[in-house]
Amino acid sequence: MSSAPPAATPGYLAAVRHWIDRNILALGREMRLSYLPPLMVYVAAGISGLTGIVGVFFVKERLGLSAEFLAALGFWAGLPWALKVPLGHLVDLIWRWKAALVFVGAALIAASLVIMIGLLGHTESMRAMWSVETWFVLAALLAPIGYVVQDVVADAMTVEAVPRFDADGRPIGMAERKSMNTTVQTLGRVAIIGGSVLVSLANVYLLRGAGALPEAERTLAYLRVYELALVIPFVSVVGVVLGVCLKWRDARRLVARGFAKSEVRRMLNPHGERPPVNWWILWGGLAFAVVSLGVGVGQVAGGQEIVFGVSMAIVLFLIWRLTGELEADARHVLVGTAMVVFVFRAMPGPGAGSTWWMIDQLGFDQQFLATLSLIGSVLTLAGLFIFRRFMAERSIAYIVGFLTIVSTLLGLPIIGMYYGLHEWTAARTGGLVDARMIALIDTALESPLGQIAMVPMLAWIANSAPDRLKATFFAIMASFTNLALAAAQLGTKYLNQIFTVAREVKDATGAIKSPSDYSELGMLLVVTTVLSFVLPMLAILFVKSSRFRSA
Repeated sequence: MSSAPPAATPGYLAAVRHWIDRNILALGREMRLSYLPPLMVYVAAGISGLTGIVGVFFVKERLGLSAEFLAALGFWAGLPWALKVPLGHLVDLIWRWKAALVFVGAALIAASLVIMIGLLGHTESMRAMWSVETWFVLAALLAPIGYVVQDVVADAMTVEAVPRFDADGRPIGMAERKSMNTTVQTLGRVAIIGGSVLVSLANVYLLRGAGALPEAERTLAYLRVYELALVIPFVSVVGVVLGVCLKWRDARRLVARGFAKSEVRRMLNPHGERPPVNWWILWGGLAFAVVSLGVGVGQVAGGQEIVFGVSMAIVLFLIWRLTGELEADARHVLVGTAMVVFVFRAMPGPGAGSTWWMIDQLGFDQQFLATLSLIGSVLTLAGLFIFRRFMAERSIAYIVGFLTIVSTLLGLPIIGMYYGLHEWTAARTGGLVDARMIALIDTALESPLGQIAMVPMLAWIANSAPDRLKATFFAIMASFTNLALAAAQLGTKYLNQIFTVAREVKDATGAIKSPSDYSELGMLLVVTTVLSFVLPMLAILFVKSSRFRSA
């Protein structure tokens, strides 16, 4: 007697189709042409990672910079993001002409790439002017300034991309605009991660077999990557030009509908009247830039700590001034959200030494690291769709708690490999589960979590910040959360001072100047993992037990 097939199967397939339609296909249906200009600027930010792997090997093979120095350089390179505050206010003040700032950012990014092309293709000519290390530091500092300028404008463009009136001039309801704001912010993360997917594919192709190439040919492979990266500033500029064209198209269409030109300008400008000049923000930003430059150039003892303290004081003061524009309940939500996200992003990492150890001890070459990057980027992109409803329906405190627990668990295999986990698993699986397999699995599981925490906060700002101060609010919160990354770099530097990790350094003749030393890396990995679990959880408990709340 034959049994009937399970009746639940059709229902299961229908549930899967419904989930895919609700979380993935729906986002595609909600895409509008007006979203494309800011998304192109975000794509440019995503493909900025094209040179990341080449940069790691360039530093390791050509420069004698320590892990501590690189962590310090990471601090200075991240500092321009604190300037989003005055830049955001500047965008609010020159709203009609904000696109010009994208061209400025593109020029700075191009200059950084040209320096690296010169270092790889014309090394002796560059060395005749400055040392290779000096040129590298200059390139490392120019690029983030360019990206922060473009990012400020892109944030403002996301507000402009959400229409307040339809093609016939009818007002669009607040509920629909709120949904569109969430969609734009999600698509913005998709654009950034999509850009990283493209560059990961390019790296896998361009760096294939690079580890086995002679030095001259390997240098040419690195050079091709940097030359290809010149597409980055081009993409962002095209996005701005497209935005101007779309605005002209919409204006002509509304005029054809019979609206007066003054009415059309009001309908297409979400910014309203220009806000009054906030000299606290502009002069504070200028003072911050001057102090930072002076401390950095003057190599003042404790300069990073001084600049971080000053910048944090300035940003907190500006947050206090700006939150006066909000109702008390919204102010408590904003502060609580910012605190949780700050602590989560401020956790220190092991620094460059971890990657050096993987290259030297585990045998991870350029192509394998590019493959890891590709897997991570693809799965991060998938994670934005998979966790879309999760992000929309849960508080940031819940999301950060979830991410903290999962990230801690996923950090354990790397610690395990330092103490020989991959040797134990390889011996018991016939070599199948070796270091590379563990790294692939760990990357696959961890990758979707990276971008989740930021989307709800960005959507909340787009929905709740005053219309005439959207760019300023985006900038102030971005500055605050990016200062968390500066704090993470400081923490990384301190930990690298306590736990010394050194790679092998050779001179021009190939003789070893200093040997590698990874003996303290294991404890460094353990400490960073413990801190990254305990501190975010304490921040969540504080917010939950106080008057503050999270979005």
